[in-house]
Amino acid sequence: MTSIVKAVLAAVATLTLSASAMALDFDSNVPANIKAQASDDLTFMYQLQGNGQTPFHQQIFKTVDGKAYQAFFESHIQALGMNDCGGGAAVACVIPFYNPHKMWLTPNFVNFSHPQIARLMVMFHESRHSESENGNWAHDTCPTPFLDKDGKDMKSIWTGASLAGEPACDSTYLGSYGSSTVLLANVAKYCANCSDKVKMDASIYSTDQLGRIDDPQVKQSMIDDFAK
Repeated sequence: MTSIVKAVLAAVATLTLSASAMALDFDSNVPANIKAQASDDLTFMYQLQGNGQTPFHQQIFKTVDGKAYQAFFESHIQALGMNDCGGGAAVACVIPFYNPHKMWLTPNFVNFSHPQIARLMVMFHESRHSESENGNWAHDTCPTPFLDKDGKDMKSIWTGASLAGEPACDSTYLGSYGSSTVLLANVAKYCANCSDKVKMDASIYSTDQLGRIDDPQVKQSMIDDFAK
């Protein structure tokens, strides 16, 4: 196969992936740069290749693989809009009674800058909220006080808002915070074509999200899972 043919095939593959990511139905109020960013982020996610996965990841997402992530996300979320929903510190939300398969981004998603894998964490977190058959995986109310291992107040890694007493925790690895933690921990450990920067970011954000698991036994089961 000549280098020219390889280049053409690579370009076609990229265009196919981009078109697939663009299959997401964007509202007219989504800024052009956010629309492009979301499409690029999903295209990136859909190209990931892995060399393993933990049991919890296998249960939720199947393999660490772009096609598996694409199948999961596209079966959950079909549209994206902008909405000041979920309270002042919210980054995104799903409004199940309106459309469980539509994700809304808030100004906090736009106004705060975070790595690509963190933006994808938000998108896959919200996709779990689309599961009406599972009660949309409602959040737990975080304890008061809510302290980290150093005895400091737990705060949102995205906005810096205090989490104590807020509906921003999970008591199961299957919930939105739990499943996105599982996702990132597996990307950090098993992604074969991710840069060191992506894997480092995935590790940082998965460690932070693990702190939102308010059931000690569930948290330990996740730590044990990630070690496999």
